[in-house]
Amino acid sequence: MDIPLSTIAVVGLGTMGTGIAEVLARAGREVIGIDISEAAARQAVAALEASTARAVQKGRITEGERHDVLARFRTFSDLQAAADAQLVIEVVPESYEIKQQLFRELDAITSPSAILATGTNALSVTRLAAESQHPERVLGLHFFNPAPAMKLVEVVSSVLTAPPAVEAVTELARELGKEPVAVGDRPGFVADGLLFGYLNQAAAMYEASYASREDIDAAMKLGCGLPMGPLALLDLIGVDTARTVLEAMYSESHDRLHAPAPILKQLSEAGLTGRKSGRGFYTYAAPGSQTVVPDTKTPQESTGAAAGRTVRSVGVAGSGAMASGIAEVFAKAGYDVVLAARSQEKADTAKGRIAKSLERSVTKGRLTAEARDETLARITAAGSLDSFDDVDLAVEAVAEDLAVKQQLFATLDKVCKPGAVLATTTSSLPVVACARATSRPQDVIGMHFFNPAPAMKLVEVVRTVLTDDDVHATVREVCGKIRKHPVDCGDRAGFIVNALLFPYLNNAIKMVGEHYATLDDIDAAMKLGGGYPMGPFELLDVVGLDVSLAIEKVLHSEFRDPGLAPAPLLEHLVAAGCLGRKTGRGFREYARR
Repeated sequence: MDIPLSTIAVVGLGTMGTGIAEVLARAGREVIGIDISEAAARQAVAALEASTARAVQKGRITEGERHDVLARFRTFSDLQAAADAQLVIEVVPESYEIKQQLFRELDAITSPSAILATGTNALSVTRLAAESQHPERVLGLHFFNPAPAMKLVEVVSSVLTAPPAVEAVTELARELGKEPVAVGDRPGFVADGLLFGYLNQAAAMYEASYASREDIDAAMKLGCGLPMGPLALLDLIGVDTARTVLEAMYSESHDRLHAPAPILKQLSEAGLTGRKSGRGFYTYAAPGSQTVVPDTKTPQESTGAAAGRTVRSVGVAGSGAMASGIAEVFAKAGYDVVLAARSQEKADTAKGRIAKSLERSVTKGRLTAEARDETLARITAAGSLDSFDDVDLAVEAVAEDLAVKQQLFATLDKVCKPGAVLATTTSSLPVVACARATSRPQDVIGMHFFNPAPAMKLVEVVRTVLTDDDVHATVREVCGKIRKHPVDCGDRAGFIVNALLFPYLNNAIKMVGEHYATLDDIDAAMKLGGGYPMGPFELLDVVGLDVSLAIEKVLHSEFRDPGLAPAPLLEHLVAAGCLGRKTGRGFREYARR
């Protein structure tokens, strides 16, 4: 198999096949595009013509180079055209029957030395290879959509694959400007194996009417920095494709987190498969369009909503980074803020932290010196909660310990004036348990900021069954004034973001624990293949492994799903005191400061 891969056939000229063909042609390979549909072949040529024309306009290639790229791409409707290819990449529908028939035909057409690659992300490469007369030359080559833009390529070996074949396609991926990651044969591989479980949970969350599709998507984009929300991404991938991948994953893992949410079946069988059909979780301007248009589920401006209470002054309880950040946010927005800690010294230290943060903003040109001084002047540091006697909104940001928070709310109940809104910033504890520590549970609500509060735009607004409508309206109005995006959710463990984020992180840990992939490969796969700003292990070490374990335990206790049980490796690291960056060692080691 030590031959140059200069002539490559791509079988199946849908969106993915066309994208792969473009990548190959631009890299100087002779590309044979094969599709039984002549219309699909014409569309593939048109797509390549359009993309290369844009590249010329942007100065990325010359007109001569464009001509050469187009000349290297030829299309056919007969599989016999693949006879001279040294590598065949199939991107036909996700069906064992279709793919196995294709491999049998390729056995009779191609040279025994040619490599046959499947683009599947859901089916067993081993099972496909076993149907071939030359299973040693069959492997998986999983590009990500859109292929020209996405850097990740998963190179999938089965137990039958010959190492020279793996080496050849791995080198090809590098020559294409891609980052190859070597993985074993299991449904979803690395990136989709983690991604689709998360997407499935988001679909189930929406189906349960826990939160709106808009709020779920906004929460994951603003709270995690993801390029797309999960429901919009399902529409882009194709609801039917997602269902197929999840079915394959569940058949192997029997993990309920991979059992396709019923809504995926309902939408698929109704033909509402996402962008390609013009309707899925959202409705689009036309089939294939990315423009979302209003439909019956689009949130309407509510004219009869309760009016909020007047908020002029805000109390923030706590002395840590989160409390300081929240106080800074309110003061910047023009509110008078009382920042209360357990002692005057701690309160002064917290205000000093805000002063340093504001000074950095001045240095970077984001804030004027005058605005810095005005913001600091609005903040009063206090060593006691007694100073909250006249605030309109009290926000606690103390330790994530229910007993501590309940004691604090009992104190707020005595100190704060009637009608004051009492908010907790908890990320995992029941808000109603805090509310029941007071004599006015109707005034209590969750207001979950994200760290660092001055930079992160999201606030999860958590209503309990006892929260008054005007309290909810107050917090939403305040979020608008402090330039945060509120999303509504009910009072259950994890709310939106953590309920979707931490099972994904836990599954990444399980992959390492099972020796399926390395930390580096998993982090690279999610950044390059999913567009995530950080890989799961980078994020875990930043969040703190002890914090992550605590949240996992809360989720597992609340939902009682075996798939949510904390990964043993996470428990072992926490027990060993390896908590992440803050201790100098977590999943990775860090230089001591």
